[in-house]
Amino acid sequence: MTATLVDMGVHRGGSDKDAEFSAYMSARQPALYRTAYLLAGDHASAEDLLQVAFAKLYLSWDRVRDREALDGYVRRIMVNENSSLWRRAWKRREHTTDTLPETGTHDAYDDGMGGVLWSFVQTLPPKQRAVVVLRYYEQLSEAEIADALGISVGTVKSQASRALAGLRARAPRSLDPYDSGDEAR
Repeated sequence: MTATLVDMGVHRGGSDKDAEFSAYMSARQPALYRTAYLLAGDHASAEDLLQVAFAKLYLSWDRVRDREALDGYVRRIMVNENSSLWRRAWKRREHTTDTLPETGTHDAYDDGMGGVLWSFVQTLPPKQRAVVVLRYYEQLSEAEIADALGISVGTVKSQASRALAGLRARAPRSLDPYDSGDEAR
């Protein structure tokens, strides 16, 4: 997925704003796409989420003073947009099924554990999922997550704790790295 301002239909000539934004978007798109995928759960939704985030960033480009914080700003847009998508009525009418219309292939070796764990992460509520994605997939600190989501560090900790407890409750014992196999714990 490599889009440019021309592809998005917003390039209006050679302005500095367009050049700066295009450079940022080209440089950061792969990393931000990964975050979008982890938040949305599938490639099509991730592409839509990232496109909306870039469009909103472009509209407010002149108001962003701290260019070093752009990634955090885009992550915040994606988290907010992803949360608002789940509140829409048409999204609540969609239901997952056990059978897929087509099967995908893996290019790299996968022992099956990552896919199983990811399926459990996808069942988390949106705020818990955002905390897990930003903490464990994006490797952000609790303070960075709190800043990105506009919540307190304590809320980040409690959401992470609830998410991990929920994951432990849903995951089979064979996935628990702390499970020694002893029933007498």
